[in-house]
Amino acid sequence: METTTTTRRHTCLKLEIPNSPAPIFVKGTWFNSHFDLSISDGLNAWLCNATEEEVSDRAAQWDQPVSEYINLAERYLGFQMPCSIYTFTDAADGHKRLSWTFEKEGTKLEWRWKCRRPPNSKEITAGLLDFLMDENIKLSDEVVRKDQSYKRLKVEAEKCLAQSERFSNEKVEFESAIYSKFIGVLNSKKAKLRELREQLSNKKSVGNLTKEEEESTDKTDSFDEGSDDEKSDKEAVKDVASSSKGALASGARGQKRITHK
Repeated sequence: METTTTTRRHTCLKLEIPNSPAPIFVKGTWFNSHFDLSISDGLNAWLCNATEEEVSDRAAQWDQPVSEYINLAERYLGFQMPCSIYTFTDAADGHKRLSWTFEKEGTKLEWRWKCRRPPNSKEITAGLLDFLMDENIKLSDEVVRKDQSYKRLKVEAEKCLAQSERFSNEKVEFESAIYSKFIGVLNSKKAKLRELREQLSNKKSVGNLTKEEEESTDKTDSFDEGSDDEKSDKEAVKDVASSSKGALASGARGQKRITHK
């Protein structure tokens, strides 16, 4: 038989039985190939010791591996399943029969185990109560640890939140300072660009005026030169005309002389 604590698991179920005046408590101790049940209604107690041979035979009847049979029994006796029908009926000589139903591939099946009366019911009931008290203490300790852990996490979360807010404020302040400096530099650059643009515009204006003065001077010179040529042409025409007149006059005088002869 398996006796190592590493393969042993415990469950305790408050089982509500239909048409029963009071619930029963079912403590299960589960191993890899067998299990033990301790059952009490507060006054009487019953035991079910399912041996390896019995579990192996039951599993073979249902075409199941032993491990699957153990796990399924633990699930239905560790928690009360709403879809299952539980019964705890008399089986003669003060014994009881515990049964529960489950569905497999659309078929409702029922498992039954016979529970015998122990020599000392009070001892079984006391052992079950001790187990419940120990588990309750463990749960209480775990609740305390969880509560302390929650409080520590809450304090850390508040610290992180305050630090995050501080970082956010510092970031905003830093960005504001950087932006203000950037705006100042940008404005000075803009002013410098405007100044350079104005200087460039002024230089262009002065250059245009100089070009216009030079062009006007060139036009005046060419006009004066044209006037001198016209004057010389007129004077040449006058000279030709006067020469013609002189020739005509001398010719006329010669003809008069010939006539007089």
